[in-house]
Amino acid sequence: MNDIIEAIKKSTIQIQQTIKKGDTSKSEQQNSTGDTQLKLDIKSDIIIENNFKQLSCVKQIVSEEQDNIVNINEKGEYLIAYDPLDGSSLVDVNLSVGSIYGIYKNDFTGDNIVASIYVVFGPRVEMIICDGESVKLYRVNNEEFHYIKDITMSQKGNINSPGSTQQCWYPHHKEMINNMFKEGYELTYSGGMVPDLHHILVRGGGLFSYPGASDKPEGKLRQLFEVFPFAHIFETAGGYAIDGQNRVLDIKTTHIHDTSPCFFGSNYEIEMVKNYYC
Repeated sequence: MNDIIEAIKKSTIQIQQTIKKGDTSKSEQQNSTGDTQLKLDIKSDIIIENNFKQLSCVKQIVSEEQDNIVNINEKGEYLIAYDPLDGSSLVDVNLSVGSIYGIYKNDFTGDNIVASIYVVFGPRVEMIICDGESVKLYRVNNEEFHYIKDITMSQKGNINSPGSTQQCWYPHHKEMINNMFKEGYELTYSGGMVPDLHHILVRGGGLFSYPGASDKPEGKLRQLFEVFPFAHIFETAGGYAIDGQNRVLDIKTTHIHDTSPCFFGSNYEIEMVKNYYC
């Protein structure tokens, strides 16, 4: 596992340098869901893949930007699913973006995730590492990663981060979000999963929601690259992650690019979601 963490640290510094160069133009390629890839997406993907290919402990990798699993070492122990640059379209307006990594054993499914890591590229570059026992925050200074603190969730927060297209929300979801604002919750939504969930984690509580809606009944966010890694982190930090009623990490995966509705938060907010979604 240490080799994987070091490879991710190396990738982080290289991606940070790539972002600083400022090429936010579109490529002529699309990813598996039909999104036009930015050149930053492709470059970040290549950086991460090249670094993972050097590790004998890695059996397979799969990227959100690619259609198929890449075999690395048949005798390797770990499987890694990653989103090389989540929210990359925000770079040209100078908002935070991130990388997400889910580390699995045996198979790419929620019950086989053993570690999760994400990186925030913002005014500061920060990394969260979760080994299933603790959630630790690191900060980059002069290309070195310095431990800052362990992250734990409170029982209740005050942040409300609602995703997806509002005109496509089902009535019960819209009612829940409106009532949260009536309770005094603060709106935080950048359009980037990494910075919004990082905000909730570091502040200790709140709710991030990306529900199933009339335009996307199965949600938009992908299980292996986004939903499972953050579910693993939130649960380890003392929070919860559900699809509306059920634990996210119990969801069955049939394809590497499967999506799922998802709600991440502290105890109070997740109980609220269950009440509206029962």
